[in-house]
Amino acid sequence: MQWLRDMWTREGPGIPKDAPKRTGLALFAEILAREWWEMVKLNILFILASLFVVTLPAAFIAMAGVSVALVEDRNTYLLRDFMDAFLRHFWRATAWGLALAGALAICIQAILTYAAGARENLMFAAPLAIALVGTAFVAVLACHLVVLMVMRDLPVLRLLRLAALASVARPFPALAALGFNAGLWLAHILFYPVSVFMPATFIFSLGMFAVAFGVHRAAVLVLDLPEAMQPHRRFIK
Repeated sequence: MQWLRDMWTREGPGIPKDAPKRTGLALFAEILAREWWEMVKLNILFILASLFVVTLPAAFIAMAGVSVALVEDRNTYLLRDFMDAFLRHFWRATAWGLALAGALAICIQAILTYAAGARENLMFAAPLAIALVGTAFVAVLACHLVVLMVMRDLPVLRLLRLAALASVARPFPALAALGFNAGLWLAHILFYPVSVFMPATFIFSLGMFAVAFGVHRAAVLVLDLPEAMQPHRRFIK
């Protein structure tokens, strides 16, 4: 049974010390090629952890924690790191998951309502455009918030402010990551039933890795800002 335990607990592969540092899509492809098996196992862990539905937000956060470790090329002990993040962030992840799901539901309902109205009256085109932009911003905010949550333990208001700041400063990498996720699911639908095993093998973990990779730089930037430049923080004496 040693081989079975090692499959879940041993360190992931590293990179040669003298290897040239890659950036952008080349770095994304390099990490993916090196860590693909870890992502398959991470996908399985996520599915198992979210079977009860109410554990879905915490499972997402745990998957994000491992994904950030892969982006930062830190040693990962998959099962231990996943469970640590799952238990540590369970209640906060559940609360944020409900809040973000509610916000997205309101935005989507607004889009549907204004889109139906715009078919008959062009006056609804302006609020429809606002609803579309608002929905995109909430989705980008959610991406930054999830990554910031696993990178640093922050008070609720400061976490929200830094996520909003990162979303305004660098929205396009997060939008690209969301587009990548949409492409994965579109491929799953278009190539079904050939793609029937995509959700069970890699689609969730690869999608979360794309989000972590896309927003990581913005998260580091806002966390490294001098305190005077960050949103005001109230100190309790």
